[in-house]
Amino acid sequence: MTKIGTDNPRFIVIEGPIGVGKTTLARRLAASFGTQLLLEGADENPFLARFYSNPADAALPTQLFFLFQRSRQLQNLRQGDMLQPTRVSDFLMEKDRLFAEITLDDDELSLYEQVYQQLTLDMPRPDLVIYLQAPVNVLLARVEKRGSSYEKGMTAEYLQRVSDAYSEFFYHYQESPLLIVNASEINLAEGNADFDILLKRISSIKRGRHYFNPLPDKL
Repeated sequence: MTKIGTDNPRFIVIEGPIGVGKTTLARRLAASFGTQLLLEGADENPFLARFYSNPADAALPTQLFFLFQRSRQLQNLRQGDMLQPTRVSDFLMEKDRLFAEITLDDDELSLYEQVYQQLTLDMPRPDLVIYLQAPVNVLLARVEKRGSSYEKGMTAEYLQRVSDAYSEFFYHYQESPLLIVNASEINLAEGNADFDILLKRISSIKRGRHYFNPLPDKL
């Protein structure tokens, strides 16, 4: 296992579409760094199952719940112990707006934007964002495998819309250093070879856009 250095980014965010492995990688990085982990609590959202069964009726409360939840977590991060060398999160604040633009109608989005602007003032900016990518068929298979009850109604069409929105967002993203990872074949939960290489890349990235495309036959 790669030794963890002291020059890692102080705030690392893992992002990507549903089922790509954000939380798995975030947990493993936090364990490797021995540091604080922020996870978006999808299981805590009482509107999520209703959204997947009837998006038009539940999109706004679902999105507002996530917005309040995520902004509160990041504010707590800002107010916490800033002496911690590294912190890891499985969500980027801007992703909340990305999903809102997919799911809300024009009037709902207008209301959402007013709340978003108030709640996201002075949010901490990541020192590194890791964007995980995988084809929709891979995402759908992983969603089905984990068997979350509220995700049973998720369709390939919805995952495609989410994936396309992420691709467009990160194509233009310049707010933080960015590492784009092909997560189609690698085992982020258990494999060591690619994970060790990823750790080395994390400690070396200071600015710009980078790519990590490990060979599937290495694990």
